[in-house]
Amino acid sequence: MYFADVRSEVGLNPLGENPCALLDFAKIALPPGGTYEGNTGDREGLLVVLSGTATINACSVEFENVGGRPNVFSGLPHAVYMPPDCPFKISVPEGARGFEAALPMAKASDGSAPFLIEPSQVRTGKWGISNFSRRFHQILVQGQHPGRRVSRLIVGETFTPSGNWSTYPPHRHEHDNPPHEAFMEEMYYFRVAPSEGWGMAKYYNDDRSIDEAYTVKDDTILMMPTGYHTVVSAPGYATYYLWFLAGNTRVQAAVDDPDVGWVSRTIPMIKNIEENLS
Repeated sequence: MYFADVRSEVGLNPLGENPCALLDFAKIALPPGGTYEGNTGDREGLLVVLSGTATINACSVEFENVGGRPNVFSGLPHAVYMPPDCPFKISVPEGARGFEAALPMAKASDGSAPFLIEPSQVRTGKWGISNFSRRFHQILVQGQHPGRRVSRLIVGETFTPSGNWSTYPPHRHEHDNPPHEAFMEEMYYFRVAPSEGWGMAKYYNDDRSIDEAYTVKDDTILMMPTGYHTVVSAPGYATYYLWFLAGNTRVQAAVDDPDVGWVSRTIPMIKNIEENLS
């Protein structure tokens, strides 16, 4: 299974069947006044607030008023990094709005003491151009938080506008062949605005033993142990995905699908035309 629904009305909703060896995921949804207690076990995790506010206690370190954005399309995220074997508790204040968080995890033997990532520490920007442009938030990438040890996990967010393609040209990262390519498993957790909308995800590999197209709906996830991947938003709808990766190192290097990789080489030309027309 590579694609799944992770909708959860309350409490924890973990993945069921998971084709990845290093990555895992859970979504946590709590009502006002609700609490959840857990433990990261043999994984490091990054609790990314999707909406609402809560107090997070991780390894006896307390972070108050974590979060605040009303939804993933409205503002930068707060997140809390947690190392392996870390007990944690999430407490939502009485009278507050409901709370939702994503918890991407990666197999790890050690990691930093828990730390809070605030919106001011999130890197933002744009990838691509024209109808394959998209905005990104880098939350936990290599070199982003000096002095903090993260074993494997890499996390960020991408916002794909109505009708646009994302992660295009499709790329893979399934072989350790530095500096050209580095092995990384990856997952995409999707939200859609408005929520009744949809997009499409294409997932395939070189010999086409995997060659699938999925309908992206709100609260779904694509799990990719190998292979090329790309996403498109249906006209009239925007899609969000939380992307997270884990490999043998935290150095990222990807290879474009050779059949369509030439598209990335058009970016400077299109940029020049747009600048001259503006």
